[in-house]
Amino acid sequence: MKLSKLFFSFSFLFLTLSMSAYDAVGHRIIADIAYQNLTKNARIQLDKILGKHGIIYAATWADEVRSDKKYAYSYQWHYQNLNDSLSTSDFQHLLTNPKAEGSHLFFALDSLTNRLKKEKNDVEALKFLVHFVADLHQPMHLGRLEDLGGNKVTVKWFGKTMNLHSLWDSSLLEERKMSYSEFSKYLQDKFEPRKAAFKKFSKLQSIEAGYAIRTEIYGYDTTDTNNYHYVYFFAGKQDEMLYRGGIQLANILNSIYK
Repeated sequence: MKLSKLFFSFSFLFLTLSMSAYDAVGHRIIADIAYQNLTKNARIQLDKILGKHGIIYAATWADEVRSDKKYAYSYQWHYQNLNDSLSTSDFQHLLTNPKAEGSHLFFALDSLTNRLKKEKNDVEALKFLVHFVADLHQPMHLGRLEDLGGNKVTVKWFGKTMNLHSLWDSSLLEERKMSYSEFSKYLQDKFEPRKAAFKKFSKLQSIEAGYAIRTEIYGYDTTDTNNYHYVYFFAGKQDEMLYRGGIQLANILNSIYK
């Protein structure tokens, strides 16, 4: 009996640790883009709360505290398992009723935003929010329940075996060979002509964009083992989600810290 409990504990730990969205680089890219797009007033307030550039340095905190049992309640906040073929009205329903399918990512974003509107110096809520807005823009965090957002889907990546979720967390980003600051600058330059349009996109539109890519990820022909084809097909889509995440985070923080 003790051995079975121990096995379950290790299995649960493995699954929760593997459900992190983007690695440190991805989270810092999004936080840096957000920081560059804060209003002057919002930046001053946030720097006072977390220290200068603090939202960048705190961007991975929500993953780091998974090793602390007192934060076990937050494990399921990192993802929102979704069925296939959802419509705009389906998403609107889930956002209006964020606990309709349990306390997951949509619930976390809603509750944390409300916490910060009531208490702007809530450091824990702020660090969680910075992280989870990034999670929202990793398409496999909107994945299928049956495969745990791609954690049970095995893929080959330049000779290595890994799961689909890890591919989108880190390996696809690593293939670009840039630091978070280089990547952030590259994305801001790339999307500068469309910046005004991105600033107008709602959270719903970000979700639909990520969900559309998620559908393409699941539909990709994995018998094509030329991973350069994969990079060519998906790198630009990942770029857009990272940039969307940064602008969306800036929009949320600017609205809170007016």
